[in-house]
Amino acid sequence: MIANALILTVAFLLALGFWLMGELKFLVPYRQILIHRYAGVILPWIAVLFVNLFAAVYTIQRKFFLKDTGRKLTHVDKQVAAGQSPVPSPERDREL
Repeated sequence: MIANALILTVAFLLALGFWLMGELKFLVPYRQILIHRYAGVILPWIAVLFVNLFAAVYTIQRKFFLKDTGRKLTHVDKQVAAGQSPVPSPERDREL
C-alpha cells in the first residue's frame, strides 16, 4: 500500500510540474535568477507538499480500500480452521 501511495504521489507531482511548466513559460528568461535566488525556498516547499500529499493518498487508500478487512480476514480464518481452504491450518503446519 505504501508503494501504491508513493506511485500516485509521484505521478501527481509530475503532472503538477508539467502543468506549471506550461503555465509559467513567461518566466523562462529569468530561470537562472529564480533557481539561484529561490531554490532554497522552492525545494523545501516541494518536500513538504510531497509529504502531505503522500499522507493524504495513504490515508484515503486505507479508508476506502481496506474497508471491512477484519470481517474478510475472519471469514478466511474460519475457512482455514475448518479445513475448507487450500491453505494449511497452523496446527497442520506444525505437524508437518
